[in-house]
Amino acid sequence: MDLGIKGKRALVCASSKGLGLGCARALAEAGADLVMNARGAEALEASAQAIRDDFGVNVTTVACDVTSAEGQAELLKAAGEVDILVNNAGGPPPGMWTDWEREDFIKALDANMLTPIALIKALVPGMMERGWGRVVNITSQSVKAPIAVLGLSNSARAGLTGYVAGTSRQVAGKGVTINNLLPGIHATDRAEALDKGVADKEGVSMDEAKAKRCATIPAGRYGTKEEFGAACAFLCSQHAGFIIGQNILLDGGGVNATL
Repeated sequence: MDLGIKGKRALVCASSKGLGLGCARALAEAGADLVMNARGAEALEASAQAIRDDFGVNVTTVACDVTSAEGQAELLKAAGEVDILVNNAGGPPPGMWTDWEREDFIKALDANMLTPIALIKALVPGMMERGWGRVVNITSQSVKAPIAVLGLSNSARAGLTGYVAGTSRQVAGKGVTINNLLPGIHATDRAEALDKGVADKEGVSMDEAKAKRCATIPAGRYGTKEEFGAACAFLCSQHAGFIIGQNILLDGGGVNATL
């Protein structure tokens, strides 16, 4: 399927690895030029060069902390006018409700709610002027079904979801769509960290911790960054213009819900 985004310019945050990299590679395969961001310059440039080699698209890299005002300014200056924005940031650490203080919530809000809102506010007006744009926010299945040990993530990502619900309806008439992708467990560093937490707590091996988690997923496995990226690329395509303000689960059936 021709996604109709060849030559479009896409900014993908936190894209040196994991789900962000999956999205960047899928967009590049469809012909989009990229602006890639991550904190670590070495890993970022390695991923960017692999994309250049594999797909022949233009890739600009910006190594910065996008959750800071300085990082956002640097990234936006380098990005210029973009047609596609993929918001992504690593989730806050797990814990229990008794562990978190106000500063912990502020950090979570900055990373997983306020940063994507800042980039939306900066880039969507230009998309509206040009009459076309796509925004995809990578959130979490915990928006649909809260995960107790991820209370910081539950809170921050739910806030972003509420913002998108209203904002997406206000910009849709200008040809701009905003939607959220809600991953369950995928084979990324984040999954390894969560599995390690279970392994340490329960005194089991990493393989046993992973098998235990897989048993809770109807698909019986972790997702891949490639299939996640393909879903993201479709939402960014010419075919997705009637999908507005939606929260789309990619969780292998892990959330047991009718709607």
